[in-house]
Amino acid sequence: MATLTFYYSTMNAGKSTALLQASHNYRERGMATLVYGAAADDRGQGRVHSRIGLSGAARRYGAGTDFHAEALAALPLGCVLVDEAQFLERRQVAALARVADELEVPVLCYGLRTDFRGELFPGSAALLGWADALIELRTVCHCGRQATMVVRIGADGRVEQHGAQVEIGGNERYVALCRRHFVAALASGHA
Repeated sequence: MATLTFYYSTMNAGKSTALLQASHNYRERGMATLVYGAAADDRGQGRVHSRIGLSGAARRYGAGTDFHAEALAALPLGCVLVDEAQFLERRQVAALARVADELEVPVLCYGLRTDFRGELFPGSAALLGWADALIELRTVCHCGRQATMVVRIGADGRVEQHGAQVEIGGNERYVALCRRHFVAALASGHA
């Protein structure tokens, strides 16, 4: 039985690395995979990139992507893998569930759970509700505790508390923190 699995975490936990490894494992066994990266992340340019230097070819998905139709057209498939799954729309999560349920193709989604304000992303909220399995990938705060939150750093070096939910960036813009240090950073303005 195929499942829809959501691997979630904060920044720098290895989500893209895990996705690339999973795709490699399927392909090494002779099974085709469909790998997707979010069009909203314009750094990808048709590839999934990990912070440790691994990368692999990926289709770009946006609001108009019909995952079920694309998976059906690509059968036989070993797996569908989606990077930056926080950018999915609720109807796309339902389509990915159909890929698992009707086409019997496993679907592995990797993404952030919350934004820089501690709010769920719409795609993550849908996956938390619809996924068969939820797996947290862990990373650490500077204090050594598990990092479960992220703050956004402005050009002035201060923690941002307002702004658009989606703003693409890496280590120069976001810092993963435990909840205690997240709250302290919001209060003090410094990560």
